[in-house]
Amino acid sequence: MLALHNSNWRGPVWMPVNFLLWSALLRLYAYYGDAFTAECPTGSGRQCTLLEVAQELAERLTSLFVRDKDGRRAVYGGAQKFQSDPHWRDLILFYEYFDGDDGRGIGASHQTGWTGCVARMIQASGSLTRELLLSPGAEQLAIRRAAGEAVGTLR
Repeated sequence: MLALHNSNWRGPVWMPVNFLLWSALLRLYAYYGDAFTAECPTGSGRQCTLLEVAQELAERLTSLFVRDKDGRRAVYGGAQKFQSDPHWRDLILFYEYFDGDDGRGIGASHQTGWTGCVARMIQASGSLTRELLLSPGAEQLAIRRAAGEAVGTLR
């Protein structure tokens, strides 16, 4: 019998799927507004709007790259050269996928396409507010904004 090391094809945390989920949550929130909620995180009993779920997802994905209270980045796991060497610690690598438990990068470390979408989440999260998403035409705005299109004054 063949033993599978990773049954999740591209790993437990794969940026393309997460980015598409995040952008879909924004679009659905723009349509349903505060009337539709979901438990987040699962099993917590806490009901959140889809905007809050999208924000939580973006924060979790962003935390892979941002230094924690100890100055370590989850993306680098136990790689001390990347964690502490002044010549390497600020070099951000975009891995193919990430470990679901500790967030360390796995696979190719030069996936600047899809994995770079985390930068889009950071940028959009700072400007996509409840009021903006619930304004007339907001669903289309959310779609364009999540896709990376420059939108009027939101640049």
